[in-house]
Amino acid sequence: MIAGDVEGADLMNHSVSGEPLPKLVRPVAVFDAGIGSYAAVAAIRRLLPEQDIPYFADRASFPYGGKGRAELLAILRRTLRYLDGFDPAAILVASNAPSITVLDDLAGVSPAPLFGVRPPVAAAVGHVPRGEALIARMDRELAALPKSANAGVAAYYQRRGYMTGTGTLIDDVMTRTGLTNLAARLDKPALSQLSLEEMVAARPDYLIVESATDRVTDQGTEMLHHPALKDIPRLSIPQAWTVCGGPAYVQAARGITDQIAARRR
Repeated sequence: MIAGDVEGADLMNHSVSGEPLPKLVRPVAVFDAGIGSYAAVAAIRRLLPEQDIPYFADRASFPYGGKGRAELLAILRRTLRYLDGFDPAAILVASNAPSITVLDDLAGVSPAPLFGVRPPVAAAVGHVPRGEALIARMDRELAALPKSANAGVAAYYQRRGYMTGTGTLIDDVMTRTGLTNLAARLDKPALSQLSLEEMVAARPDYLIVESATDRVTDQGTEMLHHPALKDIPRLSIPQAWTVCGGPAYVQAARGITDQIAARRR
């Protein structure tokens, strides 16, 4: 710390190169149970390039989709109190499960406006025309994707045998690309665990996996490379494309469509 007076105080407001430090912009806070929703941060960054965006990855509570209503409420109340320390202009709950199930019960918990992944984020940050233009472009790109009446049965299979079910973003992507979600056929909830034996017995046409699991890095990813699964074709996409209904949604649908087409040539 610089001892002394006004001169020392003035130096505290400048970088080491002598340039004035930038003024902080009141932030828009974003949080999810992991890092997958960083796509939401990227979307806000494109709209507001100078916006401060603290992102809280609540890995200790992963996955939100596997929690009951009471537990979710407790987790989100605790997280909102923590994010209030950043004095945010708005808070985005960038996860489907709490946005759908408990968001309405959290009104008044934080002084900041609270949004889920379904309400219009563009309105929250004051850029409605740009948000509407982005949505219109996404609709055009989705309409231009080749359609298949029956592309086969697929399972979105994740570390430690987690499988994503119906009513989720990846389930909607499957429907758009002509795939049938294996979880629906097995009457599984939005998030469940399926053993290797069950997956082999179900024999889907495809396994949709996160591209980060293409290599074995730990026990969680090792399961996805078990010899019992080696004959099931894989469609690999980044996890960030599957958790936010933004521009990455189009990339996910296009990535799956292109990989299916390549396998059929």
